[in-house]
Amino acid sequence: MSRFATIAIVGRPNVGKSTLFNRLVGKRLALVDDQPGVTRDRREGDGELLGLKFTIVDTAGFEDYDAATLPGRMRVQTEKAVREADAALFMIDGRAGVTPLDEEIARWLRSEDTPIILLVNKAEGKQGENGLMESYSLGFDNPIALSAEHGEGVVDLFDALRPIVEGFDAAEAEALPPIEGEEDDEDAPLGPMKLAIVGRPNAGKSTLINRMIGEDRLITGPEAGITRDSIRVDWQWEKDGEVHEIQLFDTAGMRKRAKVVDKLEKLSVADALHAVDFAEVVVLLLDATKGLEAQDLRIADKVLQEGRALIVALNKWDIAEDPSSLFNGVRTALDDGLSQVKGVPVLSISGATGKGIDTLVRVAFEQREIWTNRVSTARLNRWFEGAVTANPPPAPGGKRIKLRYITQARTRPPTFVVFGSRTDALPGSYERYLVNGMRKELGFQGVPVRLNFRNSRNPYDE
Repeated sequence: MSRFATIAIVGRPNVGKSTLFNRLVGKRLALVDDQPGVTRDRREGDGELLGLKFTIVDTAGFEDYDAATLPGRMRVQTEKAVREADAALFMIDGRAGVTPLDEEIARWLRSEDTPIILLVNKAEGKQGENGLMESYSLGFDNPIALSAEHGEGVVDLFDALRPIVEGFDAAEAEALPPIEGEEDDEDAPLGPMKLAIVGRPNAGKSTLINRMIGEDRLITGPEAGITRDSIRVDWQWEKDGEVHEIQLFDTAGMRKRAKVVDKLEKLSVADALHAVDFAEVVVLLLDATKGLEAQDLRIADKVLQEGRALIVALNKWDIAEDPSSLFNGVRTALDDGLSQVKGVPVLSISGATGKGIDTLVRVAFEQREIWTNRVSTARLNRWFEGAVTANPPPAPGGKRIKLRYITQARTRPPTFVVFGSRTDALPGSYERYLVNGMRKELGFQGVPVRLNFRNSRNPYDE
């Protein structure tokens, strides 16, 4: 299969790597902030520069720490990204000049086989010019003066990337999956399943995804809140000889809103909610050693409000105490706390051992199928007539409410419109009656169903 060239951006913290990444993908996908060390996991996007198309990889700032520490684990991911890339953009800060850490990174890059393009960011002004002159000491070809924020120097970057990118037959490359943030088209055929993993901090989201894909793609550890950006990982799940395409989204842990005061954490949570908007199926991951908390119900309610199919997974099941009682308690709490959607699947898994992962993915595909199901108008109205006959609408104030017919307006999530007279007087209990009937009789169990009412126009009103 043909592919696009992969270009990694590398450098010490806070030199502007994520700013350049966002410019090349044309969207603000990576979080950007003045404080160093914002990016932790490597993030991929579909880059384009003056017609050149490539895969661009944003990496964590390179720091010299022990591999057991969080910065050390971030450095390991950066090293891996460079080794897997077809070329690397080594970025330094022109205003700061060449630092000892820049020199250390340069020594490491010179020992690698990956072609290196040296970028001197923030090169505008006299101070930037001094940094540009200093950069020649790093031992690479002519450096490129750049301003990632303002777009200066992109023509020179184009000239440097062109011989590398054009070594790949981009014209015949298969279309890449849509990047984060693209709008969903209901009538488009189903592509790779978009599966987001959400939950409170330290629930094991990144560990679960690493176990799914079989490699340490995401940084994990005992520290809570490691993940900041929502990271997309493309994965192929093989089952019974068939290969299923999946886009996995790892998200930042979501704490109670009152506890989120740091600006960067607010950005991370907003990014996680954006991933929920983009997903088709969302897995709410619970820590089985802590059980279900009020924040979990808030997250679940947010997912359902956005109209996404929801699965609740109890992680760390291998070390849970009294698992049978825990499972039944969570099931009961969900039925009470999420009364608007009955039958949300609850599964027990272990991201550390891999237990239950195949079941989780299988159920995710089943829920997506329900979420995208369209019922024929004839079948829908046969059910509707039976439901209205079995339990006619009330007559508030002695005036009859007449419901005439129903149609499915859209899928993803299933959305229906009921036409009749005086529908604005219909009580909420009757709406719940109809929705519960749809779940039971038409197969919409466990997914959000939206029901709207319209008053049929009387031509004699005027």
